[in-house]
Amino acid sequence: MARILVKGLGLVFSGDVANPRLDAEAILIDEGRIAGIGRADEWTGAATVIDAHGCAVMPGLIDNHVHPAFGDWTPRQNQLGWIEAMVHGGTTTLISAGEVHLPGRPKDPVGVKALAIAAQRCFAAFRPMGARVLAGAPVPERGMTQADYDEMGAAGVRLLGEIGLGTIKDLAEVVEVAAMARKAGLYSMIHCGGPSIAGSNLMQREVVIAADADIVAHINGGPTSLPAAELTKVIEGTSRAIEVVHNGNPRNALHAMNVLREMGRLDRLVIGTDSPAGSGVQPLGVMRTISLLCSLGDLDPGIAIAAAGGNTAHWRNIEAGRIAVGAPADLVFLDAPIGGAGRDAAEAFTSGELPGIGMVMVDGEVRTARSRNTPPAARIPEMSR
Repeated sequence: MARILVKGLGLVFSGDVANPRLDAEAILIDEGRIAGIGRADEWTGAATVIDAHGCAVMPGLIDNHVHPAFGDWTPRQNQLGWIEAMVHGGTTTLISAGEVHLPGRPKDPVGVKALAIAAQRCFAAFRPMGARVLAGAPVPERGMTQADYDEMGAAGVRLLGEIGLGTIKDLAEVVEVAAMARKAGLYSMIHCGGPSIAGSNLMQREVVIAADADIVAHINGGPTSLPAAELTKVIEGTSRAIEVVHNGNPRNALHAMNVLREMGRLDRLVIGTDSPAGSGVQPLGVMRTISLLCSLGDLDPGIAIAAAGGNTAHWRNIEAGRIAVGAPADLVFLDAPIGGAGRDAAEAFTSGELPGIGMVMVDGEVRTARSRNTPPAARIPEMSR
């Protein structure tokens, strides 16, 4: 892979909640990974040069909550190309919360295991427009044992679908399943709030807290939220990640963020879309949630980007979501939209706008120039060889 020098950067959002903006104007990419962050005159000999012309760059965003089926198709809307559309929205990594929309989804232990392993294998070998889809998230069902979870873990399954979307719903069995999954090496999440699809369950505060899952899914509802007072008790009752989603209650998304901010624990905040869902597919859902948190919640854009970047990477133990030496070179170049408020991407977010995306790179490879989904950016990068 070519050695690439990115120069002329304006804002550099790191995706790291502890250090959200970097003092740099250039990034060196080698073999698909970030090899240096600093000044352009520090490096020579790059085969390709990208001049950012002053636009901002952020790490490829992580959508912590999607429901894929197989391929770049969703049966919920019978829509093709939804994952590629997400890349045009700056999302380069998508994490499954369970393949629940697959027609005829099996619910017996053998079928659950088979589907999880097949989905994990398929998406490991299939990257639409370069996107990473971390799939194979079995939805817990009654009758599954520790041996079943161990078998999936040994086969490479690393995720557990939302506890509560299947037949597991009572406090004692929820606690047991979460413990079995953790013992097998699976990262778990629990449905929070009202039922979302036929067969799913209302998951109340007591059950959500007792589960001690790695992720409290859609604290602001997917799409039906618990009352704000109950959300506060959930957030204070667990030390794990708290997820806000686009397909939920925006008022309670801001409430959850504010509770975490008051606790000094914005490192626990992660972002998802919960799509495809009855609310549809939102290619710009993660960016829209960032804009919501910044414009109406007064959250610094660098912190909001970290919630869809390094925070999620930490809680999911993956490499993506950060601009750091050694990290995958997943870069999104963005700027204030033409005709909109703000002089740069940060001011666009804080004013409630969506920045325009001028280029997306995944693993150091340019996957798209100007996004087909965002408004045109005022400044766009230019590549030369």
